[in-house]
Amino acid sequence: MRQSQWALPPARRCSSRAVTKTWQKTDHPSQEVRAAGLPVAFVTSLTCARRRVRPLVLSLHAVRVLPRSLRRTCLAAVVCAALLASPLLAGCHGTADAPTAGAAASDVGAAPAAERAPAPAHLGATYAPRDGHPLPSARVLTDLGRQIFFDASLSASGRMSCASCHDPAHAYGPPNTLSVQLGGPALDRPGPRATPALRYLETLAPFTEHHHDNDGDDSIDAGPTGGHMWDGRAGSAHAQAGMPLLSPDEMANASVDDVARKLAASGYAAQMREAFGTDVFDRPRTAFAAAGLALETFQQSPKDFYPFSSKYDAVLRGQAKLSAAEARGLAAFNDERRGNCAACHISSVTADGAFPLFTDFGHVALGVPRNRQLPANADPAHHDLGLCGPLRTDLADHPEYCGLFRTPTLRNVALRGAFFHNGRFHSLEEVVRFYAQRDTRSERWYPRDARGRVQRFDDLPAAYHDNVNVEPPFGGEPGGKPSLSDAEVRDIVAFLKTLTDADLLPTSGAPPRRP
Repeated sequence: MRQSQWALPPARRCSSRAVTKTWQKTDHPSQEVRAAGLPVAFVTSLTCARRRVRPLVLSLHAVRVLPRSLRRTCLAAVVCAALLASPLLAGCHGTADAPTAGAAASDVGAAPAAERAPAPAHLGATYAPRDGHPLPSARVLTDLGRQIFFDASLSASGRMSCASCHDPAHAYGPPNTLSVQLGGPALDRPGPRATPALRYLETLAPFTEHHHDNDGDDSIDAGPTGGHMWDGRAGSAHAQAGMPLLSPDEMANASVDDVARKLAASGYAAQMREAFGTDVFDRPRTAFAAAGLALETFQQSPKDFYPFSSKYDAVLRGQAKLSAAEARGLAAFNDERRGNCAACHISSVTADGAFPLFTDFGHVALGVPRNRQLPANADPAHHDLGLCGPLRTDLADHPEYCGLFRTPTLRNVALRGAFFHNGRFHSLEEVVRFYAQRDTRSERWYPRDARGRVQRFDDLPAAYHDNVNVEPPFGGEPGGKPSLSDAEVRDIVAFLKTLTDADLLPTSGAPPRRP
């Protein structure tokens, strides 16, 4: 149920993505380099090649129509050609007629430092080692990240850690049924959105407006996809980790300096010095970035964040069987005419053998009813528009994105006590029923105005109602037959409960690991 701005009207399908490829609209060739996993130091040279060497531009474009399995090799060849074409690249970092390094030494004397040695392309990159300080091992970073994650002293209140909202016993999601969690210096400020779970985000890529699935068909643009947070505004887990530390509604630190001082006073400060250098606390932003990198690495720990240990995983391995109700639920879940859930919450093993994450990480508008219990919604002019604001600001001029939020994973969904970005629902069965009856029983979900008319999509200004997804299980005439019966709703819920990881089941006997 994905929406793509490149699709033909009505442009609201994620089950049929009949869209022509628009690679010429890619903003920067470095996106291709990063996507291929090539060293970031190649980015600058490739950028210059695209600007100044037409044959290399054509080569780069040609690579983009190849299958993904061949892209890395071909991109590497293009990059190498760019690096070898030094006479053609002259002027990328200096003037067009800049002499070579040899000429500068023998013919024209010493050139300014900026012309002699341009800054390395990797300078300041998150994963680049600092001079004299090689990156610590994954084991060291994971251990540090775990300690930081559970450290309540890093908050203004001294009582709130990352784990307060991202409880390991709830798949690193909220431990209660509150629509939004409370934070701030006195732990009395409601957050702006429901807290998402952190499990199964290991392959979540940075946000892009143009995503191509790894399915062998790069002609299909799936539209806005990826990024951490409900609106995808954080490009990585380390960027996301820094946001709650500084949010006035969460851990509420006044500044990066404030966080760095608390890190320096922590019980693991010596470990940070050993891992990142004795001078790591000399510069607050260096310490802040080090903490973010440790948190990100911790969140890549397979045992903690992607164990793939649910009953459904056992079924996929041939080690278990679904019950009759669970099997019926899976069938309805996958059926394009009934649940159609798998259109966005992929349920099958991928072509390359990966177990399903039950999300495509795409952004979609669902028309979720307004949660009038949220303090911000006391102002009738306030609307949370997802991709186009208010928390995200760089896409404010894209009205076609208003109301779109990132699709969450359904793994461990049965453990949640609040659903959707605004926490409007508190029962998994009600969520599935909303999908089935949103358009046929609108009066059940939306309020009426003074004249008795149902106000559909009441949390979205009328100008953006056309952004709302209408593919099954949505659609149908008011008063018509819902796409799912009550029995099928219950069956789907039974299936969704098979997605709970084994370590989180009440009978597992082993509480999630804490430091």
